[in-house]
Amino acid sequence: MSESARYVVYAVVMLLVPLMIAGGAGLGGTRLLGQLQDRYGPNRVGPFGVLQVLADGLKLITKEDWVPPFADRGVFVAAPAIVLSSVLASFAVIPLSPGFVVADLNVGLLFFLAMSSLGVYSVALAGWSSHSKYPLLGGLRAAAQMLGYEVFMGLSVLGVVAMAGSFNLSRIVEAQRHLWYVVPQFVGFLVFFIAGLAETRRIPFDLPEADSELVAGYHTEYSGMKFGIFYVGEYAGITLFSALMTLLFLGGWLGPILPGFIWFFIKTFILIALFIVIRAALPRLRYDQLTSLGWKVMLPLGLLNLMVTAGVVLAN
Repeated sequence: MSESARYVVYAVVMLLVPLMIAGGAGLGGTRLLGQLQDRYGPNRVGPFGVLQVLADGLKLITKEDWVPPFADRGVFVAAPAIVLSSVLASFAVIPLSPGFVVADLNVGLLFFLAMSSLGVYSVALAGWSSHSKYPLLGGLRAAAQMLGYEVFMGLSVLGVVAMAGSFNLSRIVEAQRHLWYVVPQFVGFLVFFIAGLAETRRIPFDLPEADSELVAGYHTEYSGMKFGIFYVGEYAGITLFSALMTLLFLGGWLGPILPGFIWFFIKTFILIALFIVIRAALPRLRYDQLTSLGWKVMLPLGLLNLMVTAGVVLAN
């Protein structure tokens, strides 16, 4: 196989696999939430409800694709595409195993941070273009949330970069052959995980779409497949953050006996399940609690972790 054909195959795989995992995470999430909340969850469509995702997809495709007459049509239509395209673009730098990556960039981690920060534009634009008060409030909340949590998300990974000496994700994984970075960088792992919850707008940080306060927040006016793209983008974002945490802190594809990509998926699925369990376990924060946690707790923790790591690296 020629090199160009190989990269085409890699690109197709890295587009399809995240979407398939996102669909599976949606089904698995509802089943797991059902067990945690003492109910059945989806169990009618197909054996054990496995066709529920297909049924939901068909329902969204066949629903009326309505655009409010008072909305800014161009921005309203573009907003869902931005969130999904920024997440899928980030998967280009995610290596599933040694050599299996679309773009093995020396600044792969910086590329991820850049793409993840673009995702908030979709939420802010969706809220603004709807010309409705609840979506606008959701968009403003998302923008303020991003300002608070994007800062310490970047700080939380600098300790890993300092220990590995590279922004290249493949090299960061190879640097963990003797010890996964979740051990020396546990504070960084914790801070990055909390930032991932905030970036993907999951409970307890789902204030941009708080249904008890803002109906559905930034996507209140969306229906049909536009709403479906927001939904898929959310679970694709969870998959992306889980995959990145696997690479940065859990040794990526490193593990005994089994092939590397199997270990990568096992670790990623465990982290996705953790995202879902937290949704069932924690209540939504108030907005003042969210900002206080970000600026008064997470930011100092990120700075402290970076300073201690820098001191250890210089001492060695």
